Amino acid sequence: MSKTHTMALPQLSAVTELFKPITWFPPMWAFACGIVASGVAMDGKWLLAIIGIALAGPFVCATSQAVNDWFDRHVDAINEPQRPIPSGRMPGRWGLYIAIVWTLVSLAVASLLGPWGFGAAVVGLALAWAYSAPPFRLKENGWWGNAACGISYEGIAWATGAAVMAGGQMPDKRSLLLAFLYSIGTHGIMTLNDFKAVQGDREMGVRSLPVQLGVQSAAGVACWFMALPQVFVIILLFAWGCPAHALAVTVLLGIQLLMMDYFLTRVMQRALWYSGFGVPFFVAGMMVSAFALRGLLS
Repeated sequence: MSKTHTMALPQLSAVTELFKPITWFPPMWAFACGIVASGVAMDGKWLLAIIGIALAGPFVCATSQAVNDWFDRHVDAINEPQRPIPSGRMPGRWGLYIAIVWTLVSLAVASLLGPWGFGAAVVGLALAWAYSAPPFRLKENGWWGNAACGISYEGIAWATGAAVMAGGQMPDKRSLLLAFLYSIGTHGIMTLNDFKAVQGDREMGVRSLPVQLGVQSAAGVACWFMALPQVFVIILLFAWGCPAHALAVTVLLGIQLLMMDYFLTRVMQRALWYSGFGVPFFVAGMMVSAFALRGLLS
């Protein structure tokens, strides 16, 4: 008697979890900062802005999460066995298929934003695959992997938002400088995510900064990466004649420094806490800086 074989399909909830919507915020926020920093009026450009913000989050960032989950499935089996792929809720090779399809969908959406938007999406998606997939697998070294995420999540997203709003023109150099500084800061934020995976990373040979430097030293490096770029942002804002915005970023940084001090006393227990409560002050400073530049350019 013959049996009918059907291909198991993943549940919609598993697909949503694979895409990790909570991670979409940073690049969407950075794209919005680029829009603000461009100094361009929103009249007639709302659709472009909405498409761009969606591209940064539910498309490119979601793709990066799917790619990462597929190539990290063995590590996740140790660190997060409840994730869709190691738990079996994402059967077979569906994780890989979804990553490939969503890459193509992201490129199609990016084509609506002109050469700048499409080119930025290509670079961002290339970094997403290089971060997780062989032969590069940048995430196996915390220095390179976190840099790739910082550039993709913040720098590229910010610069793209500014360029798209300016009709494809090169963004102002000051805007690019702010994007670069906040990309460096994001290197530290990415390190915060590594503390929850130290055991699996060590067993699977992933050389995150906590694995390379030890938990305490890696936490200190992360804090320096987050704080120093903001110091340079404050100096630049004063130099550009934006003292009110510079003081606002100074206050936000001061709050972060107090929270960092608390975080460093119990790193493993408070890494998630700092990600949830300290990082918002960092991203608030991004928008304050963007509005400072908007005032100079508009």
